[in-house]
Amino acid sequence: MKPKKTSHIFRAFRNKNYTLFFCGQSVSQIGTWMQRTAVSWVIYSITHSASMLGLAIFAQQFPSFLLSLHGGVVSDRYSRHKILLVTQTASMVQAVLLAILILTNHYVVWEILTLSAMLGVINAFDVPARQPMVHEMVDNKEDIPNALALNSGMVNIARLVGPALSGIVLQAFGAGICFSLNAVSFLAVLASLLLMKLPKFTQPLVKKKIITELSEGLQYLKQEPAIGSIILLIIISSLLVFPYDTVLPVFAKVVFKGNASTFGYIASVMGLGAISGSLFFASLKKGTNLRFVSLMGIVVLGIGLVLFSRVTNFLISIPFAVLIGFGSLMPMTACITTIQIEAAPNMRGRVMSYVAMGFFGMLPLGSLLIGTISQKITAPLTMFCQGIIALIIAAVFYKIFSKEKINKIVSQEELQADEALAVEKIDQ
Repeated sequence: MKPKKTSHIFRAFRNKNYTLFFCGQSVSQIGTWMQRTAVSWVIYSITHSASMLGLAIFAQQFPSFLLSLHGGVVSDRYSRHKILLVTQTASMVQAVLLAILILTNHYVVWEILTLSAMLGVINAFDVPARQPMVHEMVDNKEDIPNALALNSGMVNIARLVGPALSGIVLQAFGAGICFSLNAVSFLAVLASLLLMKLPKFTQPLVKKKIITELSEGLQYLKQEPAIGSIILLIIISSLLVFPYDTVLPVFAKVVFKGNASTFGYIASVMGLGAISGSLFFASLKKGTNLRFVSLMGIVVLGIGLVLFSRVTNFLISIPFAVLIGFGSLMPMTACITTIQIEAAPNMRGRVMSYVAMGFFGMLPLGSLLIGTISQKITAPLTMFCQGIIALIIAAVFYKIFSKEKINKIVSQEELQADEALAVEKIDQ
């Protein structure tokens, strides 16, 4: 019985292209988390300002907000495989430039922020192509939810390993080596993309103006309010709850009186919780209501934030950091999986671009907001308020999703009644 369960959890690996993608991304994501940790630490070490931490995250993610809708159109119009080859190569170049900047020891904050903005532009085209491409890599479509869950698990394994490695490397060798290792890690994902054998891409016969395709995507969301409400949940959570990581360097250096390694360990412990969440998500049975799974994650995240914000000792904070990691994974993974399953194939890229716009638009604004507020009322109190807000969001959307479920059942019953009436008339 045990092997059967393991096979169930990892069933997406039956697809060769997906396995290649998973292996390449696993290496690259570790490098990405090393760089992300190092950037935050360098900015805070230079400025000692939580507001600047918020600005650093804003600089990286706001360009994605501005361009993600165009990225979605590009994803639906051109080969996603080729798009990823371009974006991953560009990300490697960005990491090389960052490494050169730090290793030559001639850098100021605005230069780091500029390179962060460059990465944001790249991600605007990378994310809308990468998420839907899972459908092209997986032959058995029943494996798609499992593949998406394993994707999240892979990101969060990197989230466990990357920050811990980054903390060690930062202490021993400096930020320049962190950025160099990230640049090298992109070779793995590029190799995996080149080894894939995907069906030949067929371009759409009718090419429309970008503004027309964007309007079609928005119109589609209006026709599908159940998908729209999921995106609204992502937007609100990204603005008010998910930017909790903005103040983590403050906890590491000020609250826990630690160093770069402490910061890395905090992020890694949260990554451990996220891995647990990924395995939990991957083991969910077919037919599980993913909307309510996302709300469960927000509740766990809210509880974790409230408890983490109240402690002043790193060791005591560990179980609460695990809760934060577990809860932070669940909402985005469940929401994205639901959207991937329910969205029409020809709209998937554009819908994902609206998801990316919501996430990358609100998260940087939220980071600025959280960074500014924490300067005024302290980081612990800010995080405590975020936890309370998370619980309120979960309660509100529980009512919204419950109402949608009832409406869906009523609509299905009305449809069945209409069909029965039509059959009865034919019989007469």
